[in-house]
Amino acid sequence: MAEDKSNFMSRSFEADEPFIVTAERIASFCASLGDDNPLYLDAAAATAGPYGGIIAPPAFVASFRYAGNVFEQIPAFSHGGLMAGIDIELDAPIRAGDSIRVSSRVKETYEKTGRTGTMIFVVVRSTLTNQKGEVVARVDHRMMNRV
Repeated sequence: MAEDKSNFMSRSFEADEPFIVTAERIASFCASLGDDNPLYLDAAAATAGPYGGIIAPPAFVASFRYAGNVFEQIPAFSHGGLMAGIDIELDAPIRAGDSIRVSSRVKETYEKTGRTGTMIFVVVRSTLTNQKGEVVARVDHRMMNRV
């Protein structure tokens, strides 16, 4: 990769505002997936369940955008790219009422050559932290662009 990576590899990008998780946002997410799990939707059932209240489904973390438009800061992606995958590590449930802060950094860059030529991949790791300072998840966003 010909570009200078030093200006973005060590930077951390912080979201301007925390994301407030509500039962309504969780319900809307579940409706879009057709998920009717009572731990996500029914306050009484969730309170009696193992988490003591409504939680978000694990896939909910994929709805958090990486912080600070980090991909736009990388010259090879300043005009866009393609989503090439997402990896999720869950540490703690996200609950209705949580205030989630997102911090992102470039975790890795690499090149691959395929049938159509060389491609650049960048992996941005976003760390999601709740209002108690607990890391609830790590999300690796993988983007690809052609050289």
